[in-house]
Amino acid sequence: MERGLLGEMLMFAKERHPKEAVLMLRGKVSKESITITDYLFPPYATTNSVSASYPIHMLPIDFSIVGTAHSHPSGSLQLSTVDMNNMYGRISVLMGYPYGLGDVAAFNKQAERLIVRVTD
Repeated sequence: MERGLLGEMLMFAKERHPKEAVLMLRGKVSKESITITDYLFPPYATTNSVSASYPIHMLPIDFSIVGTAHSHPSGSLQLSTVDMNNMYGRISVLMGYPYGLGDVAAFNKQAERLIVRVTD
């Protein structure tokens, strides 16, 4: 993903702190990678200091959504059991406190950590 896009996502997480932030990720899928191009705010999302949720039935029909991003105000860059069981899309991006460029991790549906490439 582009540095500016990631910066916006991290800024949103900082603004929501100490509550979690949640975003839907739009992008393109190829055989070897997923490129995140944009994000959406899920409708009717609710957050607190330990969770973020949204009603799946209220999500738009949008086949460009490749996954979600959410923050962990605790700073953890590990998926919780709840994160793994409620993954939407192909990837889950975590943004940990203090929300710098190095405080990001991505995972696939098998909870395997992915390489995050940031471009200029």
